[in-house]
Amino acid sequence: MKPLLLALLLLAPRAEAAESLSVMLDWFVNPDHGPIIVAAERGYFTEAGLDVTLIPPADPSDPPKMAAAGQVDLAVSYQPQLYLQHAAGLGLKRVGTLINAPLYCVMADAAGPVRTMADLRGRKVGYSLAGIEAALMQRMLRHNGVDPAEVETINVNFALTPAVATGQVAAVSGAFRNFELHQMAAVGHQGRCFLPEENGVPAYDELIYLARADLAHDDRIARFLAATGRAAAEIAADPQAGWDTFRAHAAELDDPLNAKAWPDTWPHFARDPAALDAARYRDFGAFLVETGLIATAPPVETIAVGK
Repeated sequence: MKPLLLALLLLAPRAEAAESLSVMLDWFVNPDHGPIIVAAERGYFTEAGLDVTLIPPADPSDPPKMAAAGQVDLAVSYQPQLYLQHAAGLGLKRVGTLINAPLYCVMADAAGPVRTMADLRGRKVGYSLAGIEAALMQRMLRHNGVDPAEVETINVNFALTPAVATGQVAAVSGAFRNFELHQMAAVGHQGRCFLPEENGVPAYDELIYLARADLAHDDRIARFLAATGRAAAEIAADPQAGWDTFRAHAAELDDPLNAKAWPDTWPHFARDPAALDAARYRDFGAFLVETGLIATAPPVETIAVGK
């Protein structure tokens, strides 16, 4: 090699290899993951020096376990579940927020007899998961003067919309207000959602990012959050362009249900995902103690980091 060419090669800046970051989603890709998908599609992870791998779980209970075991770097999960995971000794910390408001609701058929939560007295309510869902609904019932013992609960698995639409139950606990209401409309019914934050439940973050405690301050995570925050801000500035980017990610995403869910979802994307509302975490921990799901609420700093 000629000396001049060799010198030029030595002086040329070297492209740094992207650092890998594995992220296990809470479920298959859907509008809830908008900032992640938009950041990936618009190249923001690449600009941040990251090679991000997105992994849908085989089971929705897997992501926290996989993160705790070191099988993935980040897991998308739920703030309410974080306290139970801590009590189980998983050693995880919240490192960021994806959806910064509850999406859960108790859903009834608007044409039926249930106009208020109090109308559930003496009726059947379906659910898919026990634990947190039961705690939320019970608080909502008590807030409306109903003893939870006066309501019969039935496990309808994940067939929430059919259970309400067919009259199998008067309402269901655990519907996502950005999806199930549109599913009801698709089968010719109008749903009515009762919201936890309007019925005695402290506000909480629906979806958060979890990492092992030893990774909580990893620079890769900070860069990932900055990229998704950038995407969330751009989606808020131009929701239609955000939707166009999101649906281009995979053909199966461009369907009528996702198109209807998008406007109900994007306003709740965290534009500063690293920001932590410590008071919100303390209040929800105290709520879970009151419900008996945990014995004591952990100090916020033991389960969450943020700015």
